[in-house]
Amino acid sequence: MDVAPPLHRSLGLTDEEFDAITTRLGREPNRAELAMFSVMWSEHCSYKSSKAHLRTLPTEGPQVLVGPGEDAGVVDLGDGLACVFKMESHSHPSAIEPYQGAATGVGGIVRDVLSMGARPAALLDPLRFGPLDADGGARNRWLFGGVVAGIGGYGNCIGVPTVGGEVKFAPAHSANPTVNVMCLGFARADELLRGRTGSDGDALILIGAGTGRDGIGGVSVLASATLEEDVLASRPSVQIGDPFMEKLLIEACLELRDAGLLAGLKDLGGAGLTCAVSETAAGAGLGAHLDLGAVPTREPGMEPFEILISESQERMLAVVRPDRVPDVERVCARWGLAASRVGTLRRGQGLRVTSAGNLLADVPPPALADEGPEYHRPASRPDWLDALREDDPIRRPPPASLEEAFLAVLGSPNVASKRWAFEQYDQLVQGQTLVPPGGDAAVIRLEGTLKAVAVASDGNGRYGFLDPYLGGAHAVAEAARNVACTGARPLAITNCLNFGNPERPEVMWQFAETIRGIGDTCRTLGTPVTGGNVSFYNESGGSAIWPTPVVGMLGLLEDYRLRLGIGFPDADLLVYLLGATRAELGGSQYAETVLGMVSGPPPALDLDAEGRLIDLLVRAAGADLLASAHDCSEGGLAIAVAEAAIAGDVGVRIGSGSTGNHVALFSESASRALVTAWPGRERELQRVAEQMGVPFERVGITGGPSIEFEGLFGVSVQDALVVYEGAIPSLMSARATDRG
Repeated sequence: MDVAPPLHRSLGLTDEEFDAITTRLGREPNRAELAMFSVMWSEHCSYKSSKAHLRTLPTEGPQVLVGPGEDAGVVDLGDGLACVFKMESHSHPSAIEPYQGAATGVGGIVRDVLSMGARPAALLDPLRFGPLDADGGARNRWLFGGVVAGIGGYGNCIGVPTVGGEVKFAPAHSANPTVNVMCLGFARADELLRGRTGSDGDALILIGAGTGRDGIGGVSVLASATLEEDVLASRPSVQIGDPFMEKLLIEACLELRDAGLLAGLKDLGGAGLTCAVSETAAGAGLGAHLDLGAVPTREPGMEPFEILISESQERMLAVVRPDRVPDVERVCARWGLAASRVGTLRRGQGLRVTSAGNLLADVPPPALADEGPEYHRPASRPDWLDALREDDPIRRPPPASLEEAFLAVLGSPNVASKRWAFEQYDQLVQGQTLVPPGGDAAVIRLEGTLKAVAVASDGNGRYGFLDPYLGGAHAVAEAARNVACTGARPLAITNCLNFGNPERPEVMWQFAETIRGIGDTCRTLGTPVTGGNVSFYNESGGSAIWPTPVVGMLGLLEDYRLRLGIGFPDADLLVYLLGATRAELGGSQYAETVLGMVSGPPPALDLDAEGRLIDLLVRAAGADLLASAHDCSEGGLAIAVAEAAIAGDVGVRIGSGSTGNHVALFSESASRALVTAWPGRERELQRVAEQMGVPFERVGITGGPSIEFEGLFGVSVQDALVVYEGAIPSLMSARATDRG
């Protein structure tokens, strides 16, 4: 006879965690209290497997106004202006319902930025899927199409442009797609709000949509456990989004901010009311009373625990002085939003939850918000890694045709244009986008000033698979380099760290090494970590994703008129390669596409050299020495040249001295950029590069209809464009057959 497991186990709590809760309360928790602990002590909310490592990251600097701990980080842009930004994952729900999973990921990250008092200004969406043309390609095409539609459908409706991101493909992401989303917004520094704040007697006002059963258990069922094969059983844990409600919520909250009616503001995302109320009270050093009978619900007969942990979307919790409650209600009514007083901050140590006068739960807020378990899980380097790294592609013979290899890499889905995706997004709404998707970094201006921010997201799963330390380090370095290629000074990062099951020692080793790589690079480049997200348990059926740290880098342009693009802007411009090319093909796109290998050591990374290159790019752009700049990374110099020619619709001739063989063409050596100089400024550029210790090589000249690699091969810009732009639309055209 089967015996049902204890309730705490069915909620994802271990026996040891149940005992710790009992000790903390001095009694056994009831059902509602267990539900509250199950979400707040979940991996997603408590970071119980990761926080010991996350503490080692640099989080402070003169530019950091708000670091980790709030809903989003904040950096100082000068002149009293601030940028709020954050990245999170919505991978698990997107694997089940790709449209709603991605859409509500957008909605949630937007509310994180809004909760800090900033107007959301831009979105980026780093995405990873399985191959579109292999076994399982139909499901991968369905996931890719659904996620892109969800991002566009939600972001377009709320009027926040999607300006960047990435789309990558690898077999390791077939069972578990990786869907990250980043948002940034602007505010005056003196207008910033906090979620963990308030005073005795302050009212807790729930603003926005009604509370339903969608999203119940999202952080404990989906985000803190591996997905089973029968993912349909998890559908109730996927939230349902309403972007039109979100737009009203954005405008109402900003009006409340402008009117000085908010003491604090908190997003209701993971763990719902339980998280918002417990974190607010714990941050204020107070207790709270929460009346579930005052919570507007949109489904009849909801049980108390359902109301407490529902993750229904488009809701915010406002902390309001008691005498300002009527004013808040009037503003919300004008926007057609419900505003319900559901609780009060009060002196004491308990979060008391009642309904119809009955006490349902009484839990100290810090026990939920700050005192979750902390695990130091075993970590060990996997035995199989040595043999994989020894199989170095550099030892393989060159391809029979360099031209065919070049076109294969250019048309590989990881390199090819992602226009199919980003054309489904509104990139220009709000009128602040200066550089839309397709460049090294997006550029968004600050209205009424000459300032702009550049923002990029980067992460190479192949590098993380072969060397997690370098995977983390390269993610930061490439993101900083991409920002610097616009002329912006890198300031700070947010991140989303995507990994498999942390209970497996090799996954914890990968995670720890990645954190070490991120930390070392951030310290060297002066780009502290302002916050982010850890997404564990991205595996199912024996298949785990590659270690995939994704870094969102923010940079500042003091004068957006000096911004750079990646495209060659004119003919007869001299082309230079900044940085040194080494014999490195391990983990490269060439090795994967042409040789069918994901092996060998990834490119080395000299952090001091990276810092010098970034300094040179920023200084040269500020002095108006450069006409264009493009990062050399995935695909190497050959692909950087092709992308610059395609973007500018200008041909180029590259001399034989710099591209004598396939290694020079396709090496992904770090700390390099392809630049053109304005006529008459070439010697000054060389002088500055020499002063700063950055290798400087003239490699070609722009002009003509073709991309020519002297002595090797040539391809017309038009033919390269067809390959580059046509790859993904061709693969996605099979969706019609899938449906048939």
